[in-house]
Amino acid sequence: MIRLRNVSKIYGKQKALDCAVLHIKQGEFVFLVGTSGAGKSTLMRLIYREEVPTKGQVLVGGVDVAKLQDYKVHHLRRRMGIVFQDFKLLCDQTVFDNVAFIIRALGMSDREINRRVRGALKIVGLHEKADELPTCLSGGEQQRVGIARAIVNGPPLLIADEPTGNLDPQTSMEIMEILEQVNKRGTTVIVATHDHMIVNHMKKRVITLDQGKIVKDMDCGTYEC
Repeated sequence: MIRLRNVSKIYGKQKALDCAVLHIKQGEFVFLVGTSGAGKSTLMRLIYREEVPTKGQVLVGGVDVAKLQDYKVHHLRRRMGIVFQDFKLLCDQTVFDNVAFIIRALGMSDREINRRVRGALKIVGLHEKADELPTCLSGGEQQRVGIARAIVNGPPLLIADEPTGNLDPQTSMEIMEILEQVNKRGTTVIVATHDHMIVNHMKKRVITLDQGKIVKDMDCGTYEC
């Protein structure tokens, strides 16, 4: 699914990622952990081709993403769902329209859009709030909308960068339970977080980064202070 081969990313004189070697298989649930500046977000951005490596290869589905032409990058991202810490919702659009935004651009029929959006909202428990505006929702509910938008196209890969960073502990666990449901449907899930409680509760594969280096990779791992 995803391979990093001796990947480094350098900004000026700062190594954000240093000779990273990594393999994530289809269907895995993986946490990327580490303190702020450890390299988690950089690794994520390399996977969805927001950045390109200074050296090494990032392969997604066997494709070297750094070599993709711009129009092919859009095709790559259509096969990914991306969840952000700050939600990135359209505040003047309903929940339904936020979730439908991406697949409308793909030219799907109204019937298919309705089926997919309603299905995604049901998975995240917001099917009764389809006609509300995001500003009427709690932070946890807004993040659920973000997840629904990320999964509405049935992507094989879901990337979540600090998805619970602005949420309380109980809501954070609810978000993780939704991501686990998504994973059980066959989607590979990668979550970057610094939340020890979540990681230790979930008991998934844990990859620890420190100063741009992968220093630990454990199945059913933990994240210690």
